[in-house]
Amino acid sequence: MEEKVSSKQNISKKSHYFCVAPMMAKTDRHARFFHRILTKRAMLYTEMIPIYGIIKGKNDKLLEHNQEEYPLALQLGGSDPEMLAEGSIMGEEKGYTEINLNIGCPSPKASNGRIGACLMKEPKLIGKCINLMKSSTKLTISIKTRIGIDDMDIGRPLDDFIETVSDNGCKTVIIHARKALLKGLNPKENRNIPPLNYSRVYDLKNKFPNLNIVINGGIKSIDECKYHLKYTDGVMLGRYAYDQPYILSNVDNELFELDNKPISRIDAVKEYKKYCINEVKKGTSTNLVTRHIMGLYHGCKGAKTWRKKLAKIKDVKQL
Repeated sequence: MEEKVSSKQNISKKSHYFCVAPMMAKTDRHARFFHRILTKRAMLYTEMIPIYGIIKGKNDKLLEHNQEEYPLALQLGGSDPEMLAEGSIMGEEKGYTEINLNIGCPSPKASNGRIGACLMKEPKLIGKCINLMKSSTKLTISIKTRIGIDDMDIGRPLDDFIETVSDNGCKTVIIHARKALLKGLNPKENRNIPPLNYSRVYDLKNKFPNLNIVINGGIKSIDECKYHLKYTDGVMLGRYAYDQPYILSNVDNELFELDNKPISRIDAVKEYKKYCINEVKKGTSTNLVTRHIMGLYHGCKGAKTWRKKLAKIKDVKQL
């Protein structure tokens, strides 16, 4: 990999110009390594890691990653200020670029553990969490949230929420432009059924010009990214980038205006193959590394054959 970005590099607004969203059971360290082969400039995020698993479970293996993934943000889930502060310190010690607090996950399991979108109802608690996290580390503290939950008014209450997190030291706010309906919809439905309201996110940028506002939700092309970037500081793609990862190969040229030839699919696989061989030697299951490239040939002739090949592979040297 030709260009590497240090985790110690100062985070600027441009760092969030294009981000790949944190996705449970998808953006593990293997997926992120592959995504970094395709784009050198995108900000990558870990899956949400529950703070209790790190602190109470003393499982810092959850924080494992590769230096090649930088710039890389650690997303934490939780609502205990002291534990989140401790987790932020651990994240900094492990070399992460940024600590992100999840205030957007709509799953019942998360809500039952006081994690995710349900915390939009507790702005004072979130303010305390961010304040302690910020005072515990030199890293950027960001949040990923929604425009509201359930019957919450997305007008003044949302402004007040953003103002609270800002006053406590969070200057980067990633906003999924949908409400989370915690009563009646499952997580998958919450990604599609609540209507998108991009203009509300644009409005937040106008009201909080000093904040780094990153828009997320339903974005499916580089052209759409360019449109949203007229009104916000950054864009974040989720499942579209994961399911059709080759879109990431155009990010550096199209959005960051680098004059580099996008890596070919064949060369990307060759690069990832080296990584896969090393991982399998260390005991990683073949399926855990190959599953992330299933969509590499999406929309191309032979895509179905490619997926069948990956499903049958027993030895990564066959890639």
